[in-house]
Amino acid sequence: MSAVFAVLCALLVPRVPVAADLHAVNCSQVKDAFTDLGYSPANVPSEETAGEDLRVCAPQRSCCNAEMEETFGQRSSRDFEKLMDDTSEELRETFMTGHKRFDDFFLELLDNTERSLNEMFLRTYGKPYLQNAEVFQGLFAELKRYYTGGNVNLEEMLNDFWMRLLERMFQLLNSQYLITEDYLECISKYMEQLKPFGDVPKKLKSQVTRAFIAARTFVQGLMVGREVANRVSKVTMSSACVSGFTKMLYCSYCQGLFTLKPCNNYCLNVMKGCLANQADLDPEWSKYIDAMLLVTERLEGPFNIETVMEPIDVKISEAIMNMQENSMQLSYQVFQGCGQPKPSGMSRSTRGVSDTFSGRFSPYNPEELPTAAAATRLDRL
Repeated sequence: MSAVFAVLCALLVPRVPVAADLHAVNCSQVKDAFTDLGYSPANVPSEETAGEDLRVCAPQRSCCNAEMEETFGQRSSRDFEKLMDDTSEELRETFMTGHKRFDDFFLELLDNTERSLNEMFLRTYGKPYLQNAEVFQGLFAELKRYYTGGNVNLEEMLNDFWMRLLERMFQLLNSQYLITEDYLECISKYMEQLKPFGDVPKKLKSQVTRAFIAARTFVQGLMVGREVANRVSKVTMSSACVSGFTKMLYCSYCQGLFTLKPCNNYCLNVMKGCLANQADLDPEWSKYIDAMLLVTERLEGPFNIETVMEPIDVKISEAIMNMQENSMQLSYQVFQGCGQPKPSGMSRSTRGVSDTFSGRFSPYNPEELPTAAAATRLDRL
C-alpha cells in the first residue's frame, strides 16, 4: 500500500508555474493564478488581508478569503477523486480484460467440445443419436449453467447424466423388450454395482469437477477483483481529508507560492489519512492475489480445463463401447435383479438397431482439432 501512496504523491504536480516573491504577496499574481485555474477573479482580494476568516489555510497575511478557501476545498475533492480514479483505471481494466478473455475462451471451449461430440456421434450413430441427443445437450447446458454461476451440483448432475445414458442405452440394446419407467428405476439401483460404463464415469466426474470448480472460481475471482478495485476507487472524502488535501496543494496559493510542491513525507501522511480505510484492505488484498495466482497455477496444471474437455467425446464413447461389449452379461444381471421384462413384440432387427453400436470412436489428431479452439488455447491465454 505504501507503493500506492508513493505513486499518488508522484502524480501531484504543480499546476500553474508562476514565479512568486517570497518577501511580499502580490495579490495581482494570485488573481492571475486563480483565474488560470478557471475561476472568476472577482473574489480575490486586491490587497493582503489578515486571513482571520480562513479555517483551513493558517490564519496569516494572505490574498485568500473564505470564498476562495471554499473553492479550493471543492477543487481538492474533485482532484482527489480524479486522482484515485486515474490511478485505479489500469487495475480495473486489467480485471475487466482478463475476465472477458477467459470467459470468451471458456465458453468457446464448451461450444467447440459440444459441437465435436455432436459431429462424432452423428457420424457414428446417426438417427439413434439424434433421437437421444437431448441427453448430451442437457449435459453441456448444465455445465455451462454451473460455470456461469448457476446453482448446479456437479457430482449429482454428472451422476444423472450417466443414469439417463444407461437408461437410453439399455432400451436400445434391449429393444425387443418393453422397458417401463418402473423398470428403469429398478435398473438405476444397480448402477454402482454393475458399473456398465467401466471406470469412465468415476474418472470423468473427478476431472470435470476439479476443472470446473477451478475455472468458475477463477472467473468469479476476476469479477470480485474488478468490483473491489472499482469500489475502492470511489473514495468518500472526510472533512479532515478535504482540509488536509487543500492545505497541501492550494493554501500555498494564498502566499503566492504557486509552484510549491509538498515534500514526499508530507504527501504520504496526507494520503495515509485520506485512505486509512483502504489501507486496512492491504493484507486481505494480498491474500486474494495469492489465491488467484494459486488457482491460475492449477488451471495451467492438474486442473487444466482443455485436457478435460477436448477428449470428453472420446471418453464418453469409450464408456458406451464398454457397455456395448458387456451388454449381454449386463442385461442378464439386470433381469436377475429386476425380473424379465415383457416382450415388446418387435425384434431388434425389426427396429433396425442391430448395428447401431457397431462403430468405434477414434480421438482427434492434434491437426484435426477445431480451429477456433486452437486459437484460444489456455497456454496462450
